[in-house]
Amino acid sequence: MTGRTTRPPLRVGLVGYGLAGSVFHAPLIAATEGLALDTVVTSNPERQDQARAEFPDVRVAASPDELLDRAAELDLIVIASPNKTHVPLATAALKAGLPVVVDKPIAGTAAEARELAALAEQHGLLLSVFQNRRWDNDFLTLRKLLAEGELGEVWRFESRFERWRPRPKGGWRESGDPAEIGGLLYDLGSHVVDQALTLFGPAATVYAESDIRRPGAETDDDTFIALTHANGVRSHLYVSATTAQLGPRFRVLGSKAGYVKYGLDPQEADLRDGGRPGSAESWGEEPESLYGRVGSGESPLTGGGRPEPTLPGDYPAYYAAVAAALRDGAPNPVTALEAAAALDVLEAARRSARDGVTVTL
Repeated sequence: MTGRTTRPPLRVGLVGYGLAGSVFHAPLIAATEGLALDTVVTSNPERQDQARAEFPDVRVAASPDELLDRAAELDLIVIASPNKTHVPLATAALKAGLPVVVDKPIAGTAAEARELAALAEQHGLLLSVFQNRRWDNDFLTLRKLLAEGELGEVWRFESRFERWRPRPKGGWRESGDPAEIGGLLYDLGSHVVDQALTLFGPAATVYAESDIRRPGAETDDDTFIALTHANGVRSHLYVSATTAQLGPRFRVLGSKAGYVKYGLDPQEADLRDGGRPGSAESWGEEPESLYGRVGSGESPLTGGGRPEPTLPGDYPAYYAAVAAALRDGAPNPVTALEAAAALDVLEAARRSARDGVTVTL
């Protein structure tokens, strides 16, 4: 009888240990069967110490070049560094023969994203984009409702990613330098646009309004995007740091019923607080008091409709899918071409807001 062979884990190099690297990628990689966090790249001594404290077996490198010099020792590179570095680092990693995961947005333009996709295909390598909000609890629940036909024909999809941050925090995400690829349009907008396209297919037209509201702010902090999808669904998408009263995360209106859901998926807050997937069976679950409601003809806030149990959020599913793609040839969970389609919309939204026009894709 032949003994079962256990395959060694895929060794992952993580570039960047700021918010994205330390809160999202490192914990999710470490929690994924078949992956091992091998090396963290950061030049910041405090972040180096943080990485060693949180993952005692991890190696630390001060620069991406130092990591790529050891490309033969690795099986995957994850890029969680500032937006402006995504394209050059992904290019270097692919040319070094390594599969790549890039945090969103993969690039500043759709053309750059498609160039990266072509380079990955040329080298026969996986190139995937970390669009973790496809595994939010409310998004998974909405996909289930749509698949079951609970809402009928969807007419309008409203999605809000709103915050109340009346004073800018600074840093590259709020920089007015176009090279930094900052601002909410490319930050939170990458999420809401990707979700809309995933649910309802390609956009035919894009209209946007984008403002800089806060004193001292350098880039957009209050943006609205209206999409008309090729299938006729209209998506109204809001991203804001200036919303004093937050609206529903989703309001989806169909020919039979609507779905309204307030509140954010709990996974990010749990990760920020040091929670780890697999540490509790309740990962990604939320209390019944936060369930959305499905109904018609009355506001959910006055008891209209029925509570819809929210499916657990599942960020770990992304890296499980990456591992399966690398090991077994399973589908890429988020392709660079899908990310390029979202960037087509973001670029059109920026042009629409600047020129006051509706852009046809």
